[in-house]
Amino acid sequence: MTLNEKIKQTALELGFDLVGVTDASPLQGEQVNRLLAWLDAGYAGRMTWLHSNLEKRTDPSKLLPGAKSVIVVGLGYKPPGQKTEDRGQRTASSGLVAAFAQYDDYHPFIKKLLRQLADFIASITCPSMQFKICVDSSPLLERALAVRAGLGIIGKNRMLINPRLGPQIFLGEIVTNLELDPDKPLKDSCPDCGKCVAACPTGALKSDGSFDATKCISYLTIESNTDIPADLAPKIGNHLFGCGECLLACPYQLNAPPCANKEFVFHPERANLDLNELLNLTEDEFHARFAGSPILRPGLRHLQLIAQICLNNALACPEQA
Repeated sequence: MTLNEKIKQTALELGFDLVGVTDASPLQGEQVNRLLAWLDAGYAGRMTWLHSNLEKRTDPSKLLPGAKSVIVVGLGYKPPGQKTEDRGQRTASSGLVAAFAQYDDYHPFIKKLLRQLADFIASITCPSMQFKICVDSSPLLERALAVRAGLGIIGKNRMLINPRLGPQIFLGEIVTNLELDPDKPLKDSCPDCGKCVAACPTGALKSDGSFDATKCISYLTIESNTDIPADLAPKIGNHLFGCGECLLACPYQLNAPPCANKEFVFHPERANLDLNELLNLTEDEFHARFAGSPILRPGLRHLQLIAQICLNNALACPEQA
């Protein structure tokens, strides 16, 4: 068994669904150009941190001097029993929570598994092996690296899509000074169906392939941390935290398997949250109820702002409640 095969076998045994390898050379071409154009257009909104560390985002060796390879892993997070036709179902007093936030925060979970994988690699290669573990918050274009490592393609919803797992995938990386054999990118392409673009409630996804994050419901409910523009508030509908309509509309999502990692804690009761209860939570109650959850990210004040918008939308459209 080759070193690559041992690494992949162990990654799968640890609970990852996908694993691939690419070299640590700088990213170039369409993905980098698209990022720069996206930033220049102002589509990142208040996510100002995306404008910094551009060299690190596109060059793994800037994160780890002497880096030669990047191991990219994927973990599917499709909730058990998730049905596409259920999306957007509106009740007068409940708000929808995006699939990824129905689990515990994936950052520490994936980091823990990647640390175990890195320790294994060091044990069969060199104890002084150098590596850096990255999970989303590190300045790295992980989707572009995942494509180069053969884990999937970038869809028109701008997400990584794996033909087997669909677009609901968490990613993580180990940047290392080990020289490993790189995998080849997939030859599959995003189907020209336009379903994700049509499913976007706010028009954040455009038919020309561009994406305006400032109109995205996930951005508005999680990242913006400010008042919601009056023209976008009604389009939020009953999406309390995140969205995912463009993921659920993807043809690859239909037959994707549910999350197979039983150690990744899932909270089915968080799929729909009572809006009136949220409006009456104190800070202490909020942090106690959602300890370890991504739902803590925007803070209670902003979550309550969105909860009120969801209630207003339900009152304005009683026939959909």
